[in-house]
Amino acid sequence: MAKFSAEDKLQAVVRYLNGNESSNEIAKSLRTDHKAILKWVKQYEYNGVEAFLKPCTNYTQQFKLDVLNYMIEHGTSLNETAAIFKIPAPSTIIAWRKRFETQGIDALQSKKKGRPSMKKEFNQQPKQAPVKGSTEALEARIKQLEMENEYLKKLNALVQNKEKSPNKTKRK
Repeated sequence: MAKFSAEDKLQAVVRYLNGNESSNEIAKSLRTDHKAILKWVKQYEYNGVEAFLKPCTNYTQQFKLDVLNYMIEHGTSLNETAAIFKIPAPSTIIAWRKRFETQGIDALQSKKKGRPSMKKEFNQQPKQAPVKGSTEALEARIKQLEMENEYLKKLNALVQNKEKSPNKTKRK
């Protein structure tokens, strides 16, 4: 089905409510399903022109529960409930009901969509250089000198091994 603007939907509803055309005739002229026309009419009856404005698509857990409870208490259909609460797709209510029945109330909690944002770590403080002459500065200097000493010992051992071993492999 193609997406329709609010004006297209409103014109289709007006044509239907005038009584001159059936939902099937309007649907054929718009190249859509007649059920879509009937859904738009229901939405218009409950909410007027506001029904066709861009709806909110982020629903709270409490709102979802209210919708499900209303539908059960009043015995309304999916289309009618969706029209009353300005929910564009009745299938959304079906998904909420299935999640609620299988996973409980926590499943109705809204989840963030899309790729998670990169977290910036503001808590990390840059390491400050220790004050010259303090024990921390002296310990850091000792550690650095020990690493240099180990490096020089390994380098010296490699040089001595290279001098002692005869070069048996010849490269072409």
